[in-house]
Amino acid sequence: MQHLVDTNQFSIPQIEQIMADAKSFKANRAPLLLRDKVLITLFFETSTRTRSSFEIAAKRLGAATVHLDPTKSSTQKGESLEDTFTNLCAMEPDGVIIRHSENETPQILADMQITSVINAGAGNYAHPTQSLLDYFTMLEYFGGSVEGKTLAIVGDIVSSRVASSGIRLFTRMGMKVILIAPQQFMPESDLPQFEELDDVMDEVDVIMSLRAQLERHDIPHFDDYEDYAKHYCIDAKRMGDRDILLLHPGPVMRNIDISDEMLDDPRCRVLEQVKNGVYVRMAILKILLLDV
Repeated sequence: MQHLVDTNQFSIPQIEQIMADAKSFKANRAPLLLRDKVLITLFFETSTRTRSSFEIAAKRLGAATVHLDPTKSSTQKGESLEDTFTNLCAMEPDGVIIRHSENETPQILADMQITSVINAGAGNYAHPTQSLLDYFTMLEYFGGSVEGKTLAIVGDIVSSRVASSGIRLFTRMGMKVILIAPQQFMPESDLPQFEELDDVMDEVDVIMSLRAQLERHDIPHFDDYEDYAKHYCIDAKRMGDRDILLLHPGPVMRNIDISDEMLDDPRCRVLEQVKNGVYVRMAILKILLLDV
């Protein structure tokens, strides 16, 4: 039984297979490989892109999806998450896709070894399918290889599961990762760290902007979002004519994370990330549910 709690559970050949399958699914209509499979989505946090992307990916492969709203589940009556999960698994789904605020939850459920568990984002530690779709988007942009490329992650890194998962995957795949953030937004890390974005613009091949989450920090560093944007918004002036790929996991705070002008720039692939998320998640479902 295979799970996806974080990308380190996949070997390099498996990651390469996911990328190849995603490319194939994007180029050609996929056969209904999962037409006899049933998946449950269990999202304890709100989600627009990830939940919809998983459901579309499953349906394009022929699988049925059942969404359980945790606000209307027995967890609201005092039932433990483990008991809720056990009861759902008694109905024999082929996998459960879960998002949760606690870092450890997907691993706890995976360790029960009842059905495949797929992490759709947990705490501030892991969002493996996002990092894989970001990797796929970079491979497309750079013609099939990102080894030796430099990626700058910009924004509230310490709060970001996207950044956490991405750092582990991208460095494993041969990229140089640098972190750009004010000190209280910076995690403990051996990676190169900078407070000023302008100091590194000539060194990077990719910028991954993250949503500014000023509300998560007890001690204010900026007066407001406008003040934050002066330092960290990716705008046309900062980008200039540099051939830098611009990514963002969404939701984008316009003119705070990325300017309106840059969101329409061909170097910005935010919507392509959303599109690619479907194909990469199709490939992930295939490898977890069929290639075992």
